[in-house]
Amino acid sequence: MQVRLFSWLGRDFIEISAEASGALAVDGAVGELFQKCDNELRTHGLSLDNTARIRVWGRDKDARTLATAARSKILTGNRKAASSSFISREWFDSDATAGLELLAMRPVNPGAERRPIDFEPARNYLCYLRYDSVLFFSGFTSDKATLEEQVPDVLRTLANAFAVSGASWSKVVKLSILLDRTQKIEAVRNLLAQGPKVEVAEVEISFVDGFAGEKYLLEIEATAWLNP
Repeated sequence: MQVRLFSWLGRDFIEISAEASGALAVDGAVGELFQKCDNELRTHGLSLDNTARIRVWGRDKDARTLATAARSKILTGNRKAASSSFISREWFDSDATAGLELLAMRPVNPGAERRPIDFEPARNYLCYLRYDSVLFFSGFTSDKATLEEQVPDVLRTLANAFAVSGASWSKVVKLSILLDRTQKIEAVRNLLAQGPKVEVAEVEISFVDGFAGEKYLLEIEATAWLNP
């Protein structure tokens, strides 16, 4: 388990990255891993209730599916957080088949608003989480045929989600792009430059081997701050 504490947007964050036990079935191993994350968060005065974003990792398609189902049973109700899930063999350092990246936030005020917002109609993951004036958007994807079509399609979908949430591109402070390993980073950068004129302070790109959908070539997560 790797734990990183940092400050951002005037708030304290804890980022946990951990691999589930390879000795257990995926669902049980992920449940155990969530408990370990909760235990670690509690040493810092937080808990799973403070989860802002969760990424689920599977070594293969079946592991990703089972791990995502386990997540949906644990992060329920007001605990729901922005989420995404990926397939990647290179993410793992052990023989584990599933893992988690969990981001938790300490709000400025203990009683700060936390509001999970579902898609309409609802899906098995959130559209976004509004938490103490920070908006955490789940990973957005596209079923279009090519990367050249998917990038602008995802950007349009994100823009619509921003409008619904009361945000806009000017409020976006970070984009995280998870890209299929067969694609080129430079191609994504060129497509982003051709899109809406946005100035996002931080854009990160990393590679994965697969997504929830067979057609997806990338997934984009966004974080916006309503009071910059």
